[in-house]
Amino acid sequence: MNSLDVHSYGNPAEVRVKHVSLDLEVLFDEHTLKGTAVLTLERVAKDAKRVVLDSRALTIDEIEISSDGAHYREARYNRGKADPILGELLTVDIAPDSKFVRIRYSTSPNGATALQWLAPEQTEGKQFPFLYTQGEAIHTRSWIPLQDSPGVRVTWDARVKTPPGMRAVMSGVDFRMEHPVPPYLIALAVGDLQFKATGPRTGVWAEPAVLEKAAVEFSDTEKMLEAAEKLYGPYRWGRYDLLVLPPSFPFGGMENPCLTFVTPTVIAGDKSLVSLIAHELAHSWSGNLVTNATWSDFWLNEGYTVYFERRILEEIYGRERAEMEAVLGYQDLQEELTSHAAADQILAIDLKGRDPDDGMTAIPYEKGALLITAVENAVGRQRLDAYLKDYFDRFAFRSITTAESLDYMHQHLLASDVIDVQSWVYQPGLPASAPIPHAEAFEAVDLARVAWMQGRHIETKAWSTQQWLRFLRGLPEKLDEHLMTALETAFHLTASPNNEILAQWLLMAVKNGYSSATDRLEEFLTTVGRRKYVKPLYSAMDVERAKAIYEKARPLYHPITQASIDQVIVSLKGESKR
Repeated sequence: MNSLDVHSYGNPAEVRVKHVSLDLEVLFDEHTLKGTAVLTLERVAKDAKRVVLDSRALTIDEIEISSDGAHYREARYNRGKADPILGELLTVDIAPDSKFVRIRYSTSPNGATALQWLAPEQTEGKQFPFLYTQGEAIHTRSWIPLQDSPGVRVTWDARVKTPPGMRAVMSGVDFRMEHPVPPYLIALAVGDLQFKATGPRTGVWAEPAVLEKAAVEFSDTEKMLEAAEKLYGPYRWGRYDLLVLPPSFPFGGMENPCLTFVTPTVIAGDKSLVSLIAHELAHSWSGNLVTNATWSDFWLNEGYTVYFERRILEEIYGRERAEMEAVLGYQDLQEELTSHAAADQILAIDLKGRDPDDGMTAIPYEKGALLITAVENAVGRQRLDAYLKDYFDRFAFRSITTAESLDYMHQHLLASDVIDVQSWVYQPGLPASAPIPHAEAFEAVDLARVAWMQGRHIETKAWSTQQWLRFLRGLPEKLDEHLMTALETAFHLTASPNNEILAQWLLMAVKNGYSSATDRLEEFLTTVGRRKYVKPLYSAMDVERAKAIYEKARPLYHPITQASIDQVIVSLKGESKR
């Protein structure tokens, strides 16, 4: 096992994969990628006799080794027993002069947890199928055999053969990435895709039916990029494009370099949900440029990025918008802290023996961002900004641990007696001194909520999405049929085109047994696979209802979402027996 990363079998301390060259064919009928991966090796230990790789459910046809990349000979290899979390160890014997390993393989139609194959009817255009990958956290090993650890950065190039009329796009420029990246950031999508520029360095890829409205929604991307550079230094990845995926995508976005993957659920028509774009863009510094070395260090990616995201929002949309986002994020954090055991409230979480996806809660995002805000309050924004710019320069294109990050902070910014960073990182909950976000724009909303509960008319036409969420979240958890009907009659929430507002309303409907939203609930769950939305909805249902809807919806969902909802269903079954 990798001595540093408990989620990788790789042996980078002996032999390290430095470059990956892919030659793959996309076989939609078989739901398979088939071809070769050529791995360029760096021998760290001169006497190393093997390279150890990660794989999951791959069919290995042949493995060869070479000293020059031109002449190959057959190599002996061994597959380990499949582990439900880590997949299979793949050991390849190498000679003293071996510099390249060529693996002929194909992915599993069912076991490739990174891949989702969509039939034409599951896409917007209904004419062509669609494929996309999702590598984070340890799913890249299910479509590329390599050392699948964020601490083992690689450069890569690819050749991808697609069916006629379909286009492949990848997380690099012209199917090449010249900067070393962690494996989870190698990404591929294939479909009926077209492009529209939104600026000199930015643009949108999408299915034709989605392209125009996506380009309008994300037209501020170039401004965001300029704001980010103003804050923390030059953008180092060339282009920053967005790929709008089908609604089955399990996340809001994925920060793949040069090409962020985005859910269409953030296209609201008023740019009210583009904080997600600011977040994924910020990852171009915190996450892609400076990366967590292991998944226990995940907060280094997300905490810094949430802070950075809100600074971008402040630059583009004003401080009020950033404050509202921070307050809503703080509310999410409070709910997560309440629902998780103390060990899972720690930023540097122990994930040994667990799926790293278990650590992807609001805690590394929002508690991490609060820590950076606390540091800002302690040293001042000007000093923090100068430090962060230096931090990104110092660790550019490197993967670091929590300990390395904190050591650097104490050396260059923060005396240990100014703020107890160790408690923030290694203790559960929040310190008593944690800053609590406040948004003046929510004060009027809170007064309006009181007035509405008293039966008075309130004016909501000028409300933003964030104000609507504040209003709905602040209502009593238990509402009777009369109040639910009054909400629907006054505000037509079941028909809301805004997915954040709709998801919040549907959750309230489930919790309060509001049957008038039943059809919309089922429609939502059988068309949208974003885990943030669907997991709370299933969790709030009774088991029979959840099972009935999930049976219809499961084929739509990406394997990551399927795994999460499978667990929810098991949990609901357990509760029903008690």
